[in-house]
Formats: sequence, structure tokens, C-alpha cells
Amino acid sequence: MLQGSPRMIGAELLETRMLRDVYSERQLEAVMTDFWLNHFNVYLKKNQNEPFLLPAYERDVIRPHALGKFEDLLVATAKSPAMLMYLDNWQSIGPDSMAARNGGKLAKFAKNPQVKQALKDRGLNENYARELMELHTLGVQCEVSADRPVSMLDKACGRGYTQQDVTQVAEVLTGWTIDQPARSGAYRFEERRHEPGTKTVLGKKIGENGEAEGLEVLHMLATSPATAEFISTKLAVRFVSDTPPPALVDRMANAFVASGGDIKTVLRTMFDSPEFWSPEVYRAKVKTPEEFVVSAVRASGAEVTTAIPLFQALEKLGMPLYGMQTPNGYSWMAGPWVNSGDLVNRLNFAVSLSNDRIGGVQTDWTRLLGEPGAAQSSSAAGKSAAEKERKLEAELLGQAVSDRTRETVLAQFQDQTTQQLAEKSFGIRANEQEPMAQVLNISSAKQRVRSPLDREAAGMAGLLLGSPEFQRR
Repeated sequence: MLQGSPRMIGAELLETRMLRDVYSERQLEAVMTDFWLNHFNVYLKKNQNEPFLLPAYERDVIRPHALGKFEDLLVATAKSPAMLMYLDNWQSIGPDSMAARNGGKLAKFAKNPQVKQALKDRGLNENYARELMELHTLGVQCEVSADRPVSMLDKACGRGYTQQDVTQVAEVLTGWTIDQPARSGAYRFEERRHEPGTKTVLGKKIGENGEAEGLEVLHMLATSPATAEFISTKLAVRFVSDTPPPALVDRMANAFVASGGDIKTVLRTMFDSPEFWSPEVYRAKVKTPEEFVVSAVRASGAEVTTAIPLFQALEKLGMPLYGMQTPNGYSWMAGPWVNSGDLVNRLNFAVSLSNDRIGGVQTDWTRLLGEPGAAQSSSAAGKSAAEKERKLEAELLGQAVSDRTRETVLAQFQDQTTQQLAEKSFGIRANEQEPMAQVLNISSAKQRVRSPLDREAAGMAGLLLGSPEFQRR
């Protein structure tokens, strides 16, 4: 454990997040926490320090601000050691700062070649400044087109940022660093590293004022009409449609500006809009792998004693938690997640889940169907296969499936080949312990999987959870 502590901490972080998603009774908060963790993406494997910084990032930075003011969230992420480490701002030093001048002098006396080079290479890092503008606030730089109506975003693009703006923002944020990153990992402002002098960002002069310069720029970005449009568009894509109606986005953006970036107000505007309730967008969104896995476990009512196999399943489905290496985060659109291979993998996961072949996750279909809690045949249960299937449709999907899906479920729910193929991809064979769970829970009794009490219901449930209807929300 001591030798592999980053791996251990990382696994516990992923398990905690998975358990919160599965068991949360505050769904909007959980969804918005997930949204902002993706928007302000941090990669778990950036280095050995990130696993130790990410628990506080989720707990103290993202979750408390998930439904608050966007500016508060933006400032909290900017000061977060996890973000400072991920996008390298903690190492950024103003070219004319005291630290830069002293670094050059110290390099002359350094005997170790690596230390000498490191002291020489210290300087301005623009990574965070660039992503702050492009991914966190204003959006990608764009050009105003003459053949389309001028929107709020177009007006903002007309005074869009340049590379010079990125450099100036990077200088403003010099000195925003981490105190003893290998130990406490707390944010602090270091005046020695801060670039002196006046800066100009988006045409506005930022007077020399130390840490307050950064707060002024963050306020400017958080209250920009372009930011309102950018954030509103992402929210509409997440909740409504891959191509949200422009009128809805404009309404949300106006609410963003009028409320000072109050996230609850923007969401309420979206929920109260006719476009949100339009039949054209009802269940039109394809679930991401994370949404699919979490919703399948929640719908099944399964008991999760270890979530490790669940986040391992997400890796196989192409969406590991904190696993996006680039800062843009995962896509909320269907394109990256819809192809024949992905859908087969989802079906295999669903069948493994329903047949209790995922270690640490146990279903109880007899309870879900309102049957006595003992192994029984369909005749003993007093329900025909068709009756069970209809009941499972209502419990798992909340609506009827298509005739084609129902016919497929009734024809194949006893097919052992489907279960065997699923088990090869995701399942743990009967009487085989889940290995990583034993590493993290070394004193606990060995967990073993068992056959479901109602095999018929398990077979049907797996096919329904893997059906096209369940892939949409």
C-alpha cells in the first residue's frame, strides 16, 4: 500500500464517486456535479500528485458550487491545487518577476545539471490561461459570419480574444501556485513569482494589483455575454438535445447575464421553457457510458458493496472517471458513444449486471417484481414470462418498449450464449472473488457472486437494460 499509494488513493476516489452517483437522492446536484467535473476537467494520471488532490477538488470545489454562482465556481477552480497542478499554472513565473531574476542568478551556481536547467527554464506557462478562456468561459475563438443573424455570441466574438490576450491572462495569474505541493497542497499567492506592471485583457487595462488582478480578470470572464452563451449551450446540450434550439440557448444566456451567473436560475429557465418539454427532444439524448452504468445499477435496485468493478466497466466502455487526458472533457453528444461495438459492450454489461456476474454488485429481481424472496420457477412465481417482462419494462424503463424489443427479449432471455459472451467481457465467474476489492478491503470477508434467484427475470432484465430504449434519456 505504501509503495503504490497513488493507485490506492485513486481507486478509493473513483469508488467514492461511483457510490455517490449510484446512491444519491439529490439527483440534480449529482448531475450538475458531474457536469462541472467534466467542464473543469482534471486528469487523474497527470502525475503522482493528482490522486491526492482530486478528492478535495470534488468535495470542496465542485460539489458545493454546483448550483451556485458561476463566478464563485470559476474562482474556486482557479485556486484549486488539482487544477493548478493539471494545467501547470502552479509553475508559471512572470518573466520580469523577482523569482525569474533570482532563478537566473541561482542557475550559475547550481552544480547539478538538471537543477541548473530547471532554474533556467522556469518562466511563463500559458496552459491554464488558454483553457480558461477557450474551455471554461468564452469558448473557442470564432469569426462573425455575414450570412447569419447576429447573436449575443457573435457580438462577443467581434471583440474576441487573441493570443496576446492569452499571454496577458497568463501574466495576470502568475503567482497563483501551490504551497508545498508534495505535502499540504494548499493554494497560495506568491508575490515573488507575479509579473509586475499593467496588463491589457480584452481591451481593458488591468492595473498592477497582485492577486487581485486575477480576481478582476476572472470576474470579467465570468460575466461576459460570450461566457453566458457558451455555458448555456453546453447545459442545453447536456439536458435537452445535441442540437439545442437557438431560442432556448438565448433565453438561458439572458437569464445567466441577468442573474449574475446564477446556475439555478439558468437551469430553472431551461426547465420552464417549452423546448425542454417538446416531444421532439423527449428521450432524444443518448446516455454516455457513465450515465448508462449508473442508471442501470439504480434502475435494478442493486446493492453495491464495492464499486470497483463498476468504474472498471466504465474503462471498458471508453469513459473512465477522471480519465480524459485532454482538458476539453468528454462529449455530451451521441457521436462518440454510438457505434455497433459500443452498443454490444453495453448489452454485455447489462446482462452481466442482471445475472449477478459483476463482483460487489447484487440484484434482487424477486424483490423488484414483488415476489417471495426464494428461488422459484415462473409457474411458482405465479407470473408468466410475458407478465414478468411487462412488469420489468415498467420498473426499469418507466414506459413500454417497442414490439420488436419485446419480441427479442421474450425470444432470447433464456439464451445461455448471450450470458456467456457477456461474462467474458464484464462478468466475474461464480465463486471467483473480485481481486482489487480484496486489496482495498483486506480485512473483509471474500465476496462471491451467486446465481440470481429468478433466472427468468434476470435474463429479461439484462436484455431490457441493454435495449435501444434504455440507452436514451
